[in-house]
Parts: sequence; structure tokens; C-alpha cells
Amino acid sequence: MKMRIDLVVNNEPATLDVEPNRTLLDVLRNELGLTSVKDGCGTGDCGACTVLLDGEPINACLALPAALTGRRITTVEGLAADPVGRALQTAFVTRGAVQCGYCTPGMLLAAKALVAHAETAPLDDDTIRRGIAGNICRCTGYQKIVEAIQEVAEALRRPEAIESSTAATSPTTITTTTTTTITATITATTTDTTTDTTTDTTTDIGGPA
Repeated sequence: MKMRIDLVVNNEPATLDVEPNRTLLDVLRNELGLTSVKDGCGTGDCGACTVLLDGEPINACLALPAALTGRRITTVEGLAADPVGRALQTAFVTRGAVQCGYCTPGMLLAAKALVAHAETAPLDDDTIRRGIAGNICRCTGYQKIVEAIQEVAEALRRPEAIESSTAATSPTTITTTTTTTITATITATTTDTTTDTTTDTTTDIGGPA
């Protein structure tokens, strides 16, 4: 028997009639067409299906939408409208943190949750590695991913990259104009990269469906 649930997915309300035993992974992919949420292990071990639940990363393969009514879900598609999310995508590309792309959506969302705390405390190498420990990448060796996350975290802590260092409580207060500053900071430290190339490439992050 189906039950009606109300979610907010990427800042858009979604009302769905689903069986109570269907996973959030299944619903996001097959009901809402959000195929960036990857079906990897199905047991919560690989992190390919990572999404944000009210800003914190969870494994969509282990979550039941029936228990999440009224909650906010963010997938990598939702990062397109988020300045920090776009800065992370830029950094992943310019730092070479993207290869096959299968783990990238989940890794970006884990990174987004990490840098949400970067304004008040620096993110060192160990902190970042612990934060992405639930996301497996078999291509990059993780170092480039760590460097990309550090780039954005450090940019967010600079006064010129934050709209208001005293009033802001979350990276979502950073404006689109500020994203340009963050992107410029990242790009300036990366050789053989142009802003135009970066902008064009980041729109394709999501990996194979």
C-alpha cells in the first residue's frame, strides 16, 4: 500500500505516493529523475548515493522516504544554484579531482557538508579525510580531492570571499558575485586553467547515469 510523502528536494517541494519499503535512492532516481544519485553498493559502504538531509550527508540507499516527510534533500543538481557548491565543482575540475566521475556527486555533497563549517574552523588534511571516509574513489587516490576541498575552505575564510564574516552563519549567504572571487582564487593557483574552460566543464559534473 502506497503512502503520500512531502519532501523538499533541491529547494523544490515534491509530493509523492510511494511504497513504504522503497529507498530514497530508488525514489530520487526513478520518480524524480535525479540520476546523479548513484546506485553503487546498496549497503551504505561506497558513498556513491550520498545526498544531504537537512545539510548533513546520508546514504540514500539506506534511507526510507516514508520516514523523511517534511525534510530537505539536496542532490548534486541542487549545487548548481549554490555558490559554494559551484566553487567546489570548479575546484574539483581544476585540481584534477574528477576522473571517471561515478563517485563525484556523492563526494561533492560530502565536501559541501564539510566546508559548511570552514568559516569557524580550518579544515586540515586529516579532518577532510575523515569527512569523506564514507565515499570511496577508486581513481584519484584522494589527494586531489582533499586539495580541492582545502582550496574552497581556505577561500571561504578570507574576508574578501565572504559577504559578511560576522553575520554569515552558513556558506549559503555567499553571493553569486562572491563565487567569482572564490573561483578566481582557486584558478589563480592552478596552472594551465582558464576561467572559461572551468565554467564550461563544471556544468557536466554528475558522471554516468
